[in-house]
Amino acid sequence: MSSFLYAATRTPFGRFNGALAGVRPDDLAAAAITSTLAKVPGFDRAAIDDVVWGNANGAGEENRNVGRMAALLAGLPVSVPGTTVNRLCGSGLDAAMTASRTIESGDAEVVLTGGVESMTRAPWVLPKSARPFPVGDVTAVSTTLGWRLVNPRMPKEWTVGLGEANELLQERFGISRERQDRFAARSHGLADQAWESGFYDDLVAPVGGADLVRDEGIRAESTPEVLATLKPVFRSPEQGGTITAGNASPLNDGASAVLLGSERAADTIGADPIARIAGRGVMALEPQDFGYAPVEAANRALARAGIGWDQVGAVELNEAFAVQALACLDAWGIDPAIVNQKGGAIAIGHPLGASGGRILATLAKVLRESGQRYGVAALCVGVGQGLAVVLENCDVTERVR
Repeated sequence: MSSFLYAATRTPFGRFNGALAGVRPDDLAAAAITSTLAKVPGFDRAAIDDVVWGNANGAGEENRNVGRMAALLAGLPVSVPGTTVNRLCGSGLDAAMTASRTIESGDAEVVLTGGVESMTRAPWVLPKSARPFPVGDVTAVSTTLGWRLVNPRMPKEWTVGLGEANELLQERFGISRERQDRFAARSHGLADQAWESGFYDDLVAPVGGADLVRDEGIRAESTPEVLATLKPVFRSPEQGGTITAGNASPLNDGASAVLLGSERAADTIGADPIARIAGRGVMALEPQDFGYAPVEAANRALARAGIGWDQVGAVELNEAFAVQALACLDAWGIDPAIVNQKGGAIAIGHPLGASGGRILATLAKVLRESGQRYGVAALCVGVGQGLAVVLENCDVTERVR
């Protein structure tokens, strides 16, 4: 048995402290659910067997199983259950992978998946004291991104910051600042072109009460020359720093939703499937090497799909940092022109839990418009992991049959 993608949408992705800052994450998630299910108006929502939702933080307003909360807020029947999964940056894609396995095992016919993150609204946390009334001060820790409350038994090389981990990656593979800036400028240019051409019109739905209709972080005017003026953030130029605010993904708010089902669920849903989940892959490396983990995750997903890179016509690789994306492309040896053809996370944004649904939905539409049969969606994941999914275009499958 196979699992299929039937419908998908997302919110626009807002910048940190931007247009979506006033919207709770559970409301963002509910908005993505509502807009996705609006694509299948004849579908009885009570037929959803489960909701599997991705979220990386879980420390703020999304803390009470945001998948279940979002389903209730979206008005789904109370009989529809929900769960939340956390694989950090890969949470949304992990949710889809989990749901696809559930469908393929026969335990469900229709599963609603997705993910959400409000990095703006991520709280500060105070660890509990070992004693009832400590004398000294306590420090509030930001939960927005990266390591926090680290176990002292963790080796120091594992717990370097995300930026420093990627500076180590550029040292290892010799990926220059100039190449990173060119890649970042391309991301902005392609994202802007995709919006102007109407590509995202049916993939993105506004959030009620927020004045945002397109991804907030896209800068059409970005060029390698403009990006070259930005200072490195994690190392000084004298220390060989290459990563800037311009060639890394920003902090963002947003949500995405993807409706998955079995082949026979088409009658229940009232729509034809768009793409088949053809393969899945998971990989883990040392935590500081997380940016490189998509390499083998994608190779494993392709092996499970029974195809090779020569049969892949499109790739959606989440651009956490330009350097790690370039390292992955070099390792795969693929044509960069097939990667992130509608822009990537450097321009569009990377609200952690929502990115997996975004790249999956974008890939499905790129395959459909281009007529290519197979595509790969992949992300790097903090603490040394990578995820990948192979999609097969159902339009091409029908023609092959």
